[in-house]
Order: sequence, then structure tokens, then C-alpha cells
Amino acid sequence: MTRATVTKGSGNVFRDLGFSEEKSAELILKSSLLQALQETIKGRGWKQVEAAVQLGIDQAKVSKLLAGQMAGFSIERLVHFLSLLGQDIEVTVRKAPHGRRRGTVRAKGTRIQKIPA
Repeated sequence: MTRATVTKGSGNVFRDLGFSEEKSAELILKSSLLQALQETIKGRGWKQVEAAVQLGIDQAKVSKLLAGQMAGFSIERLVHFLSLLGQDIEVTVRKAPHGRRRGTVRAKGTRIQKIPA
């Protein structure tokens, strides 16, 4: 039996996949917003058509969002969708720790409570 080589990840899946620092930061933020959007829609038990009406988009776009497709959806648009669904979004900016020249982007979600429709 051959042993597989395992490489420890950096903690940033997008950097590990070869994306630049800038693109990686964008993708981390977008994926966090997308996950919150998915959890909100699913938590309400909505069908895609119901979510589409609430978001002001067609059902096909909701289908893409629920399938995890971020292409075609900007950070601003995802924030807008979450806002339409009554979710608060917080962004915190602070100085990087001493000794580190560049800052990092981290997205931290909170549990989305199930809200009746």
C-alpha cells in the first residue's frame, strides 16, 4: 500500500488553491456572506421561488446561490440580499498586530436563528 502525501494547509483554502492575496481575501468574505445567506433561506424553510420574491431576483439566481456559486454576485449584492432578509452585517477594521506588515481578512459568522416566515 502506498502512502499518500499530505500537505498541511495554510488555514486559507483560497491561498492554498493558488489565488492571490487580494482575490483570496475577496473570496473569504464572499463565501462567508454566501453561507449566511444560504443559512437564512434554509432556516426559514423557503422554497427557491419564495426566496426569489424576497430578494427581488429570479429563481434561477437563487438556485445558483444555494448551490454555492459566487460568480456574478458581488460582495455588495450579497450584503444587500442579507439586509433584505433582516440580517445585520458587521465589518471590523483594526491595525494588524505588531511585526506584521499586511493585514488579513477573516470572516466570522454567527449562528443564524430560525425565523418564522
